[in-house]
Amino acid sequence: MAVSFCGKRILLTRFNLLANQKRHGYIVLVPEIGEDLPERNPLSKSENGLPEFNSVTIEKCVGTIGQQAFAVEKGVKALEAKIAVGSAAEGVTDVIQDVLLPLETLGAPLETTWGVAKTLYLGNSSKMPTKSYLTIHERARGARRCKFNSAPIYGALKEAKNGGRKFSQEENRLINKYLLESKLNGIEVDGPAKHELKDVLAKLTHERSKFHGKQEVAVKKFSQVIKDPALMQEFPPTLLQALAVDQSQVIKGPWKVTLQPYVVQKFLEYCPDRTYRWNLWQADTRKCSNHTDKALENSTHLEMIRSLRKRQAKLLGYESFAHMSMETKMVGSIDSLKNTMNELLQYARPACENEMASLEDFAVDHGFKAKLDLYDVPYWKRRQLAECHQFDKEALREYFPVPKVLGGLFQLAESLFDIRIVERPGVDTWHEDVKFYDIFNASKGNTPIAGFYTDLYSREEEKISVAGNSGWMVGIVNKSIVEGDNPLAALICNFPAPLYGKPSLLSLDDVNILFHKFGHALQHLLTETQYSELAGLSNVEWDAVEVSGHVLTHLLHDPDVIRSITSHYGTEQPLPDECIMAIQKHQKHLAGYSLCRELYFSNLDLELHLTSDYWLDIVKNLYPQFHTFPLDKKDAHPCSMTTIFSGDWGAAYFSRLWSRMVAADVYSAFMEAKTKGQQSEAGLRYRDTFLALGGGCHPSDVFRQFRGRDPSPKALLQNLGIYKPVHSTGSGSTTTTTASE
Repeated sequence: MAVSFCGKRILLTRFNLLANQKRHGYIVLVPEIGEDLPERNPLSKSENGLPEFNSVTIEKCVGTIGQQAFAVEKGVKALEAKIAVGSAAEGVTDVIQDVLLPLETLGAPLETTWGVAKTLYLGNSSKMPTKSYLTIHERARGARRCKFNSAPIYGALKEAKNGGRKFSQEENRLINKYLLESKLNGIEVDGPAKHELKDVLAKLTHERSKFHGKQEVAVKKFSQVIKDPALMQEFPPTLLQALAVDQSQVIKGPWKVTLQPYVVQKFLEYCPDRTYRWNLWQADTRKCSNHTDKALENSTHLEMIRSLRKRQAKLLGYESFAHMSMETKMVGSIDSLKNTMNELLQYARPACENEMASLEDFAVDHGFKAKLDLYDVPYWKRRQLAECHQFDKEALREYFPVPKVLGGLFQLAESLFDIRIVERPGVDTWHEDVKFYDIFNASKGNTPIAGFYTDLYSREEEKISVAGNSGWMVGIVNKSIVEGDNPLAALICNFPAPLYGKPSLLSLDDVNILFHKFGHALQHLLTETQYSELAGLSNVEWDAVEVSGHVLTHLLHDPDVIRSITSHYGTEQPLPDECIMAIQKHQKHLAGYSLCRELYFSNLDLELHLTSDYWLDIVKNLYPQFHTFPLDKKDAHPCSMTTIFSGDWGAAYFSRLWSRMVAADVYSAFMEAKTKGQQSEAGLRYRDTFLALGGGCHPSDVFRQFRGRDPSPKALLQNLGIYKPVHSTGSGSTTTTTASE
């Protein structure tokens, strides 16, 4: 899955690159606390309300973080002492005024500095190398955590919660956030159990590290050099360049194929030779298993991680790790999740069977002489899409120049959400490519309500690059009415840079990423919550965090939106209608197959954290329910699923699918409103709910305020073109018709 910087909490829980790199160690080159800085700190807001990025140095960043982290920890201790006094005159009489607001004031400078450091880390690694950023990240995270590990603060909030006072919706969410974070950190565990929990967490960290380390070694251990140019004729130039052993011989080769996920995905998509496809696929699915290098097997660590997570959950008072996971999810319960996934499967499985039969027929018609298997699907899927639907990824680039796409995206946001986006020149940035934009309320006021940077182009040797992921949204400053802070964000991407007067041309995947990240940014920037701990994406349940991003990408299903962001970069001719139709068909092509795979991984993850059955037995039971192909006897894919076992997505893999489902239902509301000429009203309602309320309201309540009901899987199924309403024949049998019929 794609990773995102979506605010402070998201960084802590979702960006494993940082945690993984930390295992290699680093050297702190400057003091942790740092010397006093008599001059004004460039990391704080200047007269124009923005950080002075050009004046930031590594030493100032690390030193400032050290000072601010120490101040937070010292302030928490002072607050604990105040709570302990217990008298109305000197202690706590109002948990909002005397506890939560002081904590917000205390943490604001640290959060801003941390946001600046994250931005530089992704946007200019010469100003913020990985080792230095890790120093900052770990120090800031430790300081931020201390308020959730404070027994006096927890006690004061719990007493207030149970004291009969009526709090506002936001205040309740804020108090509940502290109580839940503290509970999940083990604050209610006492005596021997507390020591056991500490031991369990330490062992869990060790096992997750071993799991990830072995997976990394296994990925690096395999490589295949291809010398025959005939095998690479269908590969696009950008992919050939990525695989070339010698960058001066991109066309001639040789090319090196590895087990990096992005490479595996693209190679299977473009390689015409079935033997080469099988060789790479079997190496990928068998890595870290007993069928390959025994020293790199992860089966033992996988089972240990499951066992330790189960014990962790029991010590914290939960039936299973999956039940514990539901505490931080919009879906709320395992039963509700299973019911929804079963309903999706009811339509996805028949669609998948039809799609695979059609794909095999297509392959046979084009000379394929074997039975279609899993590793054949990506290649023939691409061929079928190109031939039957006239979809050419590379040719479409010419109609997606960055200035046109970005301008159309901004106009779309302005028309839907009643805002104005205005570039502000002369702003201090970390590179000349970076631009800054103010956001205004269109219908009232001339004072900016938020601002964001765009840094869209790749820069070798300077910007962080992760294959298959070319974009991030960084929340630099959270909105806080208490502190008077307006939200500030950065969109950082790795799109192709303009060359020789030719603008950057985006692929359809790039356009999706830009829309998705801008959707995240809008939720961060247009929030109207009072407290930074609830602003934007902060405190949003995991399975709802991606909703705003997916809503924006769903808008790309609308032909009018596609037209508004496209024109040929040279001739400025509009995108032909047949190309728009091809894009729409691409979005639905093999949708049943893709949905079945997502449902399989979501169910696998859930069952692995619900039961104690051996992992392979769970795989053998689930696999046939979601796949039309037989399970390979040596397939051990769970042994390399780092997202689940060394990352933080255990019992949470379903979150992406759930957020897509919710977003599809939101998008259906926009389309319904459009047919009535009321799309702007739907946009304002969306702004007043999903974008404004942030983490200050439970996502289920946010959805009900927007849609007037609970979310339904039907919209996603219709969006994918696989919804088939069932009609009774009156004789006990049923018939089905497609939505288009």
